[in-house]
Amino acid sequence: MADREDNVSIPDFSCLLQMDPNLKPYEKDFKRRYEQLQKQLLQLEEAEGGFDQFTRSYNTFGVQRQPDNSLFFMEWAPSAEALFLTGDFNGWDKFSHRYTKKEFGKWELTLPPKHDGTPAVEHNTKLKVVVHTKEGDRLYRISPWAKYVYRDEKSIIYDWVHWDPPQTYIQIHPRPKKPTSLRIYEAHVGIASPEGKVASYTNFTTNVLPRIKDLGYNCIQLMAIMEHAYYASFGYQVTSFFAASSRYGTPEELKEMIDVAHSMGIVVLLDVVHSHASQNTEDGLNCFDGSDSCFFHSPPRGEHSLWGSRLFNYSSWEVLRFLLSNLRWWMEEYCFDGFRFDGITSMLYHHHGIASSFSGDYSEYFGLQVDEDSLVYLMLANHILHTLYPDCITVAEDVSGMPALCRGVEEGGLGFDYRLAMAIPDKWIQILKELKDEDWDMGNIIHTLTNRRYGEKCIAYAESHDQALVGDKSLAFWLMDKEMYTNMSSLIPMTAVIDRGMQLHKMIRLLTHSLGGEGYLNFIGNEFGHPEWLDFPREGNNQSYHYARRQFNLLDKDQLRYHQLYAFDRDMNRTEDKYGWLAAPPAFVSAKHEEDKVIVFDRGHVVFIFNFHPSKSFQDYRVAAEAPGKYKIKLDSDEALYGGHGRLDHNTVFCTEPQPFNGRPNSMKVYIPCRTAIVLANEEIDYCY
Repeated sequence: MADREDNVSIPDFSCLLQMDPNLKPYEKDFKRRYEQLQKQLLQLEEAEGGFDQFTRSYNTFGVQRQPDNSLFFMEWAPSAEALFLTGDFNGWDKFSHRYTKKEFGKWELTLPPKHDGTPAVEHNTKLKVVVHTKEGDRLYRISPWAKYVYRDEKSIIYDWVHWDPPQTYIQIHPRPKKPTSLRIYEAHVGIASPEGKVASYTNFTTNVLPRIKDLGYNCIQLMAIMEHAYYASFGYQVTSFFAASSRYGTPEELKEMIDVAHSMGIVVLLDVVHSHASQNTEDGLNCFDGSDSCFFHSPPRGEHSLWGSRLFNYSSWEVLRFLLSNLRWWMEEYCFDGFRFDGITSMLYHHHGIASSFSGDYSEYFGLQVDEDSLVYLMLANHILHTLYPDCITVAEDVSGMPALCRGVEEGGLGFDYRLAMAIPDKWIQILKELKDEDWDMGNIIHTLTNRRYGEKCIAYAESHDQALVGDKSLAFWLMDKEMYTNMSSLIPMTAVIDRGMQLHKMIRLLTHSLGGEGYLNFIGNEFGHPEWLDFPREGNNQSYHYARRQFNLLDKDQLRYHQLYAFDRDMNRTEDKYGWLAAPPAFVSAKHEEDKVIVFDRGHVVFIFNFHPSKSFQDYRVAAEAPGKYKIKLDSDEALYGGHGRLDHNTVFCTEPQPFNGRPNSMKVYIPCRTAIVLANEEIDYCY
């Protein structure tokens, strides 16, 4: 095997080594992974005619209407003794329609059309696969390839519903061009309304998309779309992988929602869960053919001890067919523009990241603890997606810091476009929980925001859905807590708590936005300082929807300060859109002054100045600048419009002097009020992004 690895050539591996020479000792690991990838691609070519056909298996599995209106059914159930189809169409006869057994564990059935030429199974009627096991059990299952499942109010489990509407929604707007600066609005359709209920796709299209557009976000990351029986799982316990959740509406309404987003120039990513699956059997994938494996490894390897879910067998040909076709389905059928892959750390390591604190030592990322089957699956998924859809965006949720995660497959990397900078929100929560304002460590904040692998793009965020969940609190609530209930009126002077909270909320977000990555993410509602936390209806809260909603109505009341935070978030995004700092190289930090609590850096010829001091303002404070010229204020967190104190004159022109300062050739003097962030742009530079 060693000789074969030495013969494998990774086309652009030298580029990876040039970027990080410390990876050289692990060259054999990279070669072994790359060889495994090439081997799978070759097998796909030989056995399936290439990955293009293989990843369209949703056109053959499940149920397919043929040109003559006959219906063709196919399933993979290797351990089953027999398969039958039952449903409304045959009066729920469990034995009248038997599948024929084929090779490789596949089963087929064809239903001829009715006498009037219409399909034997009508649109919007229920179906079930009846699985007879070798042990003599009879199991009722949903097809793993079901495109639509639905749960009646009086029922506990979901039903497979045949979805073949007489008129389908035809998307008319082309996919927007891949953004150079990615500004992501992380959203959940079900909570996207002030009302205490599950909100709909149509509500999102009508009421939420215009807000997202107005706020300046150019990407939506949609959570909880893949069908999940348990609403409170936040969509992370998937039961039907090809079905868009019916609790929000129909597949056609989701297609329209994405089409309207595209018409606004907004790309849409799906939060895809291929790291594990719900352990539900009757309305999930678990034990589909009666065995404890099928799509998964047998226990204990096939079970996640913390999540209580099943783990896929990525070395199985049919599992690869299922998962890769699943990605293709969401791209083709719904016109998603890419994916945020959930739970990557669990996939990459046999220990799933459980009780593992990653120190950053490279030995942690190679060797026997790495699950190379799933790692190569991710390489394969990225290779296929980016080959078929060059503008596709893939984002990895990984806490381990796996090297080359966001480098191209041709370099030996895993092929993701971005990784989530997961240490940043943890740092902000830790600071707010543990430190007094005067004890904030500027150097430590800078380190957390800039400590990322060179050449691998990061999505920075101050908070996401994780921080909003019950048991934790949003940043706004950490900052202002119960005073948000009584003191957010702009008709009364700000209390000390509200004043501090308003100013720091803006500063934290701008610092994260400008310094923390090559993309930025905000969770729905947090842009305006959504109070409280997020909690889905469940037994522990008497099935209450009180916290499973977003109170956009708070923005409609001009006398409340939420609209001031909203306005700042909007103008922060719009300023980035104009000056393009997310697409610029990493920032040059020229000052991190502990006593003054001042941070200064420039990025893309834009100068950012932050004064975190709770009480001290600075006159004629010298700040460094790379480019000479005249600078003007383009964003000011202290502006009255944003709930600030309006202490800066926006007509001021700051002229640089050729006086080197803090590693830059030019500098200028500015006034920096306490608890204020300022963005300065050079009037003499053409910012073309």
